[in-house]
Amino acid sequence: MIKIKNIYYMLTYAFRVLNKVNYKKIAVEEFAHTADLLASILIKGVNSQVKRGLGKEYIQTNAALRSPKGKINVTQSIKHQSHMKSQLICNYEVYTENTYMNQILKTTMTRLLKLSEVSQKNKRELRKALMFFSNVDQIEFGPINWSALNYTRNNSTYKMLMNICYFIIDGLLLTEKEGNYKSANFMDDQKMHRLFEKFIFEYYRKHFPQYKVNASHIKWQVDEGDIEFLPTMQTDIVLRSAENTLIIDTKYYGKTMQRSFNKKSFHSHNLYQIFTYVKNEDMMNSGKVSGMLLYAKTEEEITPNETFTMAGNRIGVKTIDLNMEFYEIRKQLDGFVGEFL
Repeated sequence: MIKIKNIYYMLTYAFRVLNKVNYKKIAVEEFAHTADLLASILIKGVNSQVKRGLGKEYIQTNAALRSPKGKINVTQSIKHQSHMKSQLICNYEVYTENTYMNQILKTTMTRLLKLSEVSQKNKRELRKALMFFSNVDQIEFGPINWSALNYTRNNSTYKMLMNICYFIIDGLLLTEKEGNYKSANFMDDQKMHRLFEKFIFEYYRKHFPQYKVNASHIKWQVDEGDIEFLPTMQTDIVLRSAENTLIIDTKYYGKTMQRSFNKKSFHSHNLYQIFTYVKNEDMMNSGKVSGMLLYAKTEEEITPNETFTMAGNRIGVKTIDLNMEFYEIRKQLDGFVGEFL
């Protein structure tokens, strides 16, 4: 379970733009549903973008014109006999706000209007925002090619908006029955894991500037042999000081413990993974490299909260309760740094 307000705080760290004044009012509001929270964030982001101006792009189009421009499509003109109407079919570029990103925004806002979880106040604000998208097409509410979105200096303000749309569109899992829409399971574990990881990363980067915080590759310490087919060791989060290193691997599971023959234990593959990271990073066997598996707490009665010394290195298996007040979450995250670094 996660406090809805904590989802806002996690998003604030993940997308630092939410620290701006116009978003901070959300922190004092109460939300009964995650969908309503994300709708509120999206509304403020869209309104800010409207004031700045909706992004425009040159888009290739074709149409039958009386005054030709661009490139005349002779084949299509003959096929459709457009010359009989004193027209020619031309291929040309138009500078328009009917871009893919604006189409995603319009589609997302339109779908939010159909959710009972979104408050009437936010639905009124969504309708107002949609008035500025009259020249923008809606797209099918299906798989969106998120990887096709390219960000430049001119459209960098859309990055946060597209990420919020991603959480909404891929998280709503809308089901339609007799014209009704509902959120069947808002934000699955995979999406929440990405947010959880990004939140922890940005939290440490903001509040612990004395450490170098990154997500680095770890090299295999191999005495001989071809390492081409060895798997890549990509960390989630690494904190480095002049003397010590802490490698953090975040986990967001339905269950933080595994069960075998009616006995509970830590997930073995996770423990093997963090141990491998630590031992390969600590090539001099100095003991100054530590590792931590950080789980988001579930409703299980027993959750991990242990620290071990394994072959000279400290390995922690910890749980953080995202249903606590946020100041308690901060205290716990700060405590991990004190313990390991």
